[in-house]
Amino acid sequence: MPNIKIFSGNSNLDLAKKICERLGHELGKVVTNKFSNRETCVEIGESVRGEDVYIIQTGSGEVNDMLMELLIMISACKTASAARVTAVMPCFPYARQDKKDKSRAPISAKLVANMLSVAGADHIITMDLHASQIQGFFDIPVDNLYAEPAVIKWIMENVAGWQDSVIVSPDAGGAKRVTSVAERLKVEFALIHKERKKANEVDRMVLVGDVKDKVAILVDDMADTCGTICHAAEKLQEAGASRVYAICVHGILSGAAIDRINRSIFEAVVVTNTISQENNMRNCSKIQCIDVSMMLGEAIRRTHNGESVSYLFSHVPL
Repeated sequence: MPNIKIFSGNSNLDLAKKICERLGHELGKVVTNKFSNRETCVEIGESVRGEDVYIIQTGSGEVNDMLMELLIMISACKTASAARVTAVMPCFPYARQDKKDKSRAPISAKLVANMLSVAGADHIITMDLHASQIQGFFDIPVDNLYAEPAVIKWIMENVAGWQDSVIVSPDAGGAKRVTSVAERLKVEFALIHKERKKANEVDRMVLVGDVKDKVAILVDDMADTCGTICHAAEKLQEAGASRVYAICVHGILSGAAIDRINRSIFEAVVVTNTISQENNMRNCSKIQCIDVSMMLGEAIRRTHNGESVSYLFSHVPL
């Protein structure tokens, strides 16, 4: 592919290398370091004049540092006369702060959208936004890809007896996602209604649906502290589920998440590599990873060639 440059920040170099491998393209040279006062410094190591530039950076680890690194890289490429700069953000940072749900609450996802636009991004490619209305926060094109085709493929290949399973949403907000997966697999779905006393702490859960003697597969967009899905798994076991799996697109797995999963009744907790999972898989044998580099790579190829990316909403590219 001529006139294209692909760079990566430090958030997920392994994913960036896999995307470049898929495209048969070299990862661009970039040097990132910090001054003694912790300011981020970025040096683009090759010419980008008139090029179609893609910068891969996900919202993981030190999220604020990674976001700043991305903004500076975008700005550096625009200043160096890049024709177009696309930010490839598999996991969009601050996506949970997408609405004013209490007095004086910030809409931080909108702030991040503004920052990306001001830095000079011309296009955003992301995956499974926590709330799809975040696309409306931008005045530039946003391609929100879905891991759903890869999730369905994993279920059909790895869950014994999936034909007699129930797809479960751990909260009301994920009902649409769960019904879509259940319809494509032609199985039943269920819902867990949860009430929170405060953020990251669930007070009470009520199961709506029947999981007795069935394989229960919890599907969610992200797993952070894992308190919700572990609590939900116990609820499903109490309701008679024979086995319980969890599939979460973005495996943030912060705080006590790994300990909770190790102590849980899950057969497996499946996440994608939108966030690097090497350390987590080393510390927890229940964590399994779905590679989504082929979907992101194909989205980059199609965007660069001016082709439609809607095929990727329902298919896993070969």
